[in-house]
Amino acid sequence: MPSKSSARLAALTVAAVCSAAAVTQMIVLPAPAHADSVRIHDIQGTTRISPYAGQKVSDVAGIVTGVRTYGASKGFWMQDPHPDADPATSEGVFVFTGSAPKAAVGDSVTVTGTVSEYVPGGTSSGNQSITEITKPAVTVVSSGNAVPAPVVVDAKSVPAAYTPAGDSAANGSIDALPLRPKRYALDYYESLEGMNVQVKDVRVVTASDPYTELWVTVKPHENASRRGGTVYGSYTSQNTGRLQIQSLGATADFPVADVGDTLRGTTAGPLDYTQYGGYTLVANRIGALESGGLRRASTRKQSRDELAVATYNVENLDPSDTTFAAHAAAIVNNLRSPDIVSLEEIQDDNGATDDGTVTAGVTMAKLIDAIVAAGGPRYEWRSIDPVNDQDGGEPGGNIRQAFLFNPARVSFTDRPGGGSTTAVGVTRVHGRVALTSSPGRVDPASEAWKSSRKPLAGEFVFHGRTVFVIANHFASKGGDQGLTAKYQPPVRSSETQRHLQATEVNSFVKDILKVQRDADVIALGDINDFEFSGTARILEGRGELWSAIKSLPRNERYTYDYQGNAQVLDQILVSPSIRHGRFAYDSVHINSEFHDQISDHDPQVLRFRP
Repeated sequence: MPSKSSARLAALTVAAVCSAAAVTQMIVLPAPAHADSVRIHDIQGTTRISPYAGQKVSDVAGIVTGVRTYGASKGFWMQDPHPDADPATSEGVFVFTGSAPKAAVGDSVTVTGTVSEYVPGGTSSGNQSITEITKPAVTVVSSGNAVPAPVVVDAKSVPAAYTPAGDSAANGSIDALPLRPKRYALDYYESLEGMNVQVKDVRVVTASDPYTELWVTVKPHENASRRGGTVYGSYTSQNTGRLQIQSLGATADFPVADVGDTLRGTTAGPLDYTQYGGYTLVANRIGALESGGLRRASTRKQSRDELAVATYNVENLDPSDTTFAAHAAAIVNNLRSPDIVSLEEIQDDNGATDDGTVTAGVTMAKLIDAIVAAGGPRYEWRSIDPVNDQDGGEPGGNIRQAFLFNPARVSFTDRPGGGSTTAVGVTRVHGRVALTSSPGRVDPASEAWKSSRKPLAGEFVFHGRTVFVIANHFASKGGDQGLTAKYQPPVRSSETQRHLQATEVNSFVKDILKVQRDADVIALGDINDFEFSGTARILEGRGELWSAIKSLPRNERYTYDYQGNAQVLDQILVSPSIRHGRFAYDSVHINSEFHDQISDHDPQVLRFRP
């Protein structure tokens, strides 16, 4: 999966353009002819789209509850101190000024402007819209007024059901559906859009990121992991208590938190909706950070007769990076020097410089030297250079999978003939299954691998037994709609390519097992999909493979933490001979739960006796 930071920077640029030219991101609907003397709750209405969208409104009154002076979306939130009796209508609204607003918190103001529905990320993103007043003329009536008391958001107020089903007559959109804030979590949050809200004593479920954001849960018992997170275990277990926290204050004051920490006391501010994560509490008051004491995990050392196989996405590693020593220490101390390591996102020898370089010998040598310096073995490595700029990832980086293996414990069977565009096959040698080339790539010309990483297959021998390992890095989830999208259920368009890729890998494993039913086969890597997904089901087929992370308790099944959901992206799938034998599996949580991660993925380790 592309790094969060690179994807985020690209999309932030888009967001800035969208805000600067907001007309291209507005939803404009017919509105009542008379738009004078309306209240905020009239503007917000009882659906997600304002009945006044596209219309000018005059002298809308409210108290300023928050001011945003940074970024592309400058403006302020105001709230009517005299609410109506309808729980579906929000009493708050954002006023987009475009430049630093002159209004201050506590000002009583009247605003004349145009009601707009702004979609963060653009309408093609599938995100919901934010009701705003744009092109405003603001009059300050008085200052120093009490701000309306925040609405308490907690386990009792947030419904257990996440979202209504979208309207089939509107392509699955929930925009026009009447809000039912006591029934659905997304409706509840929408009914508070722009209002002053608060949470109290909340546990952090996604660590602070470089953009001064973190995620908390107001439901501490909802699908809780053993280490303090919230586990995403199915498409219908979205975890309604998750809420993103940003800050209206100085970034230096934002808490640097890990999963399992607590924001003790009150965190309060306006409720916004952002391109990244949907409903977001933009805090002008943040609770005190209380450490949960979370430590990086370590697995146990394999025994003499156990083969340890790991997968680790090292996130665009190239020779210019400063993380080699940290990655090496993780492999040696936390993974306990596995016998075989499948590495994903190894970049070429000059990283993102797009000059035709595809070799990765410098990158691999630097990592191996760092492992030795950390007290580990001198690994050997195998890989196949990709065709320049054909395998996706960061432009110019030419990411690929590579095998590390400890020659003191396991040997690699080299067979010539493998290449970037040559498909590896399956044959029989002395009555046993073998690869036609090792290392080799699985059907690299297939449409399934267009602009994506081709699987790397290799033969290893441990204690006289051959083990086949297939290293994968499937297509990313880029382009999928978010859990808070206006379309419910969200469209997961990226699945199409991963399903094709899973079919290719499963077919290759079938070819191996047709020749030798008891062959030890491992398909592993960054699958970029969940253990319960259609991608995983296709990979598993009719028992040819099985995702070994399912051997863990449900509250330990995660390798990645995204928007408050601890989830599985990295997997190790095994053939029946391994599944039905003795094996141990460990998801080694060293990155995903921490603010100072060196990769956004947690490595996985499988130990078994071939």
